[in-house]
Amino acid sequence: MSDSTAGLQRKIASAGDLQSVVRSMKAMAAASVGQYERAVRSLDDYYRTVRLGLVACVGANEAATASQTGRETNSPIGAIVIGSDQGLVGQFNDVLASFVSSTLEKLPGQKTVWAIGDRIRTRLAETAFASTESFVLPGSIDAITPLVGQILIEMEKHREAGDIAQVYVFHNRPQSGSVYAPVSQRLLPLDAAWQRDLAASSWPTKALPEVMNDRDQTFLAIVREYIFVSLFRACAESLASENASRLAAMQRAEKNIDELLEGLNQTFHRLRQSSIDEELFDVITGFEALAKS
Repeated sequence: MSDSTAGLQRKIASAGDLQSVVRSMKAMAAASVGQYERAVRSLDDYYRTVRLGLVACVGANEAATASQTGRETNSPIGAIVIGSDQGLVGQFNDVLASFVSSTLEKLPGQKTVWAIGDRIRTRLAETAFASTESFVLPGSIDAITPLVGQILIEMEKHREAGDIAQVYVFHNRPQSGSVYAPVSQRLLPLDAAWQRDLAASSWPTKALPEVMNDRDQTFLAIVREYIFVSLFRACAESLASENASRLAAMQRAEKNIDELLEGLNQTFHRLRQSSIDEELFDVITGFEALAKS
């Protein structure tokens, strides 16, 4: 009996240590979710502002995007896939990899895939769209800007070499609670279809916008900012989704450990009480034997 109770005590101690680790990871994920969600909210406002600037430029000069020549539908595609570097995120990378594979299969043309995160790179290697290059996923908001700079340099290098003409961005976007959904955005080219969609957007006030100074230079400057903030927002949304998924996983793990500890403690107390009852029974039996003699 002592061996059984000792084994249960070791299991209870191990479960308690694991519970401490899970709670620490849960606290870290909750803190990370907060900063990334705040960044996403701020970027949403800035993204709308940049888009309104583009609306003003396109409305003022509808030929402004003529230099952004439309490509053929079968032109080569560059796909940027933002996943995770760490585990304990459930089906985060599996869902995104399946979405990327099903989406790219429907698009004609040669594909070049860039994976951001070791976990998603491993998942993509199991599909027909293994990544040719990979980037390290940033661990903070401040580290996103250097990553976006690296991606822009890589995009420009491949575009000049004629390896890509279209660019798509794939990532998970946070939904209500800890739910996320894979999404894609066609980032380039800024062709006639993109221009028509932009021109169809309504201006939020009755006062019509006017572009000051050189329209083409203003438009190109806002386009660069549009591409930058689109990539930055995609990274921030992916990191927010990743940490929300990890937080949900830690909450489930904490609940399972609590249930396990409750069951182990009940078993330990039952065995301990049974051991005490046996000892008392032995004492009473011995006393009665002595009394009869």
